[in-house]
Amino acid sequence: MIELKDISVVFSQKNRQITAVTDVDLTIEKGDVYGIVGYSGAGKSTLVRVINLLQRPTTGNVIVDGVEFTTLKPKELREKRKNIGMIFQHFNLMDSRTIFENVDFSLKYSGKKKVERKKKVEELLELVGLADKINAYPSQLSGGQKQRVAIARALANDPEILLCDEATSALDPKTTLQILALLKELNKKLGLTIVLITHEMQVVKEICNKVAVMEDGRVIEHGDSVQIFSQPKEHLTKDFIRTATHVDQALETILGHKKFSQIGDDEWLAELSYVGEQTGQPIIAELFSQYDVVTNILYGNVEIIQEVPLGSLVVTFKGTIENRQRALAFLESQEVNVTIIKESAQGGK
Repeated sequence: MIELKDISVVFSQKNRQITAVTDVDLTIEKGDVYGIVGYSGAGKSTLVRVINLLQRPTTGNVIVDGVEFTTLKPKELREKRKNIGMIFQHFNLMDSRTIFENVDFSLKYSGKKKVERKKKVEELLELVGLADKINAYPSQLSGGQKQRVAIARALANDPEILLCDEATSALDPKTTLQILALLKELNKKLGLTIVLITHEMQVVKEICNKVAVMEDGRVIEHGDSVQIFSQPKEHLTKDFIRTATHVDQALETILGHKKFSQIGDDEWLAELSYVGEQTGQPIIAELFSQYDVVTNILYGNVEIIQEVPLGSLVVTFKGTIENRQRALAFLESQEVNVTIIKESAQGGK
């Protein structure tokens, strides 16, 4: 559906040039919910604006549904843009117009008759759960409701692609989950291809089936969401994921507590991570029955990413060094990744 090839974007300011995006290649398939994640200044918002040529790339090719956008004439580009809806962080609603008028504005040049437009707006507001707000004004709505109006407006011309630029950043956590649930529903019901720009891995975790991580204008890692969450390669990706899964916060609490941070001579403090079927196996119990290793669970969490469970545990292993090493080998044979976080000053012997 979307191919970005060798995309670079360079801005000229006075006597210097600023490179916002460098040599990006991305392929987004039809029906994907594709997350592009990065900290502020990573270049992700510039990149998403390249898709509909709101930002023309300095170099590279933008191919949408088989059409090379950079070669289109202005009139042709305007026509093709109708196939791409866009929503923003701050909604961009017109305060002096009703909710009906805000959505109807997108249909102004659609060629539809007034009665057709009215029906379409009503259908869209019903779709996003705001049929009862049709005559209200933006000032009368909550942030989540305003974003629902923005989504309805973006869908007015029946696009196949929806670009979301930090669409949930101005919302509270509960409302964010509601908007993400709506986007997921629209993806399934309408077959929408969604590109979602965010600085929160939590958002990616909720709905994205694929993800790209950006840093300093480059895509440093991309792939299937389960793969990225279970086997991140880049340091930045690992930071994003550990923040989203709260593992780092748990470790900080554990290591900061005198009772838990003191490791005996026959103990290890370790982190376990595992994917899929292993989350339902009684592996911890087997460590005691087979290897005489006592395991104390200090923190545990299971995330569901694209219907695949990913588990994390922070534990202490207690037993002889030989038994702990045998237990470690067993865990690794069961495809459980083990990281020893802390051992005694005597080496855990």
